[in-house]
Amino acid sequence: MKKEDFNLTLAKECARAFAGATDLGCIVSDKEGNQLADYGYSCAGCRICRLANQSHAQCVDAQNYSMAEAERFGGKYIYYCPMGLTCFISPIVGDVGSCARITAGPFLMVEKDDYADCELVAFPPEIREKITDELRWVPVLTTSKVNHLSTLLFMAVGFMNKVSASNRLLETQSADAIQGQISSYILQLKQEVLPPPYPLATEKLFLKSILQSDKAAAQKLLNELLGHILFSSGRDLEQVKSRVCELLSLTGRAAIDAGADAGATLQLCHQNRIQISTARSIDEMCLFLTESVNHLMDSIFQYSDVRHAHALHLCMQYIEVHYYEKVTLNQLAEMVYLSPSYLSRIFTKETGNSFNDYLNAVRINKAKSLLKYNDLRVADVANAVGFDDQSYFTKVFRRITGVTPVKYRLLAHADTPYST
Repeated sequence: MKKEDFNLTLAKECARAFAGATDLGCIVSDKEGNQLADYGYSCAGCRICRLANQSHAQCVDAQNYSMAEAERFGGKYIYYCPMGLTCFISPIVGDVGSCARITAGPFLMVEKDDYADCELVAFPPEIREKITDELRWVPVLTTSKVNHLSTLLFMAVGFMNKVSASNRLLETQSADAIQGQISSYILQLKQEVLPPPYPLATEKLFLKSILQSDKAAAQKLLNELLGHILFSSGRDLEQVKSRVCELLSLTGRAAIDAGADAGATLQLCHQNRIQISTARSIDEMCLFLTESVNHLMDSIFQYSDVRHAHALHLCMQYIEVHYYEKVTLNQLAEMVYLSPSYLSRIFTKETGNSFNDYLNAVRINKAKSLLKYNDLRVADVANAVGFDDQSYFTKVFRRITGVTPVKYRLLAHADTPYST
């Protein structure tokens, strides 16, 4: 299927969300019936046809027919599959009419015993028993609920169709704007007496704008970098692809340092490298890279408050339990799947203290409790809370409390009746 036919990513998200919200299986398939994605207990995973020795091709034929009927009846159609189970379907509109569909189901609109007595009566007892057992995965819905759900899917797909149409227009506008900015920068380069070296300073500013999630600055700097790449490579498509993939890798690492999810970012970069490698023109490739950069910046702070709170909670919990061990920032960063530099920044931002200051504060607080026991030497207390060096322990203790450990012990016993 051609990329421009419809937005497969959006269709998958629509089907995934619908399946998750309704507990109905959903599949995305093209107009010929080729499955592109499936979620939940869908027609793709249904075993009832196989148990009945029926060809899955009959199900595809039913979907194809129902898609044509959905187009006739305004965008949705409820139908029965060859095994008598119910599904409903809504077509996805591309550049030139319907080019794919989302199918929800299977489900039943009668009780399972009634379905077995009606639809399975001709099957041998052992086959009937297996199919009846498989029905435990098939929900039973009322007619009213089916009508509501089919309308909901129709509206969701309709919204997706409008978004896709708008995105196609925006992509055209974006491509024109990007090409205009790149061409303008190339014209400036041509006026130079000597071929300019690769703009490392611009690259650093670009990566900084990624860290700051500054889309406007990132787009401008990215276009300058692309302009230089195109100018220096003579617009050789394969050479440009190689340089752009290098730039994409740098962008991904910057996004991870800024807080983007490492796994999702690496996966996105991998997918975009594939897209860039298959680009048929420089304009198409530049648009891929721009979309990737925007997506990465969107992901940097997505759910950041929740993720930061959870990450910091885990780090603080770990420090509270393991304060007497050798606890490092790298160790905690690995534990919460963040880069050390990024964890350090959010630690300071959210707690008001650097990681080391926070760790030392916890250790000194523990030490204050231990100093109440006169039979513990100061060296023993220092070692018990994670300090190998007594003099360093004393220095940190004095900085935080304003007094030495020995003085604190004397004051503590003078102010309280406690003694050992």
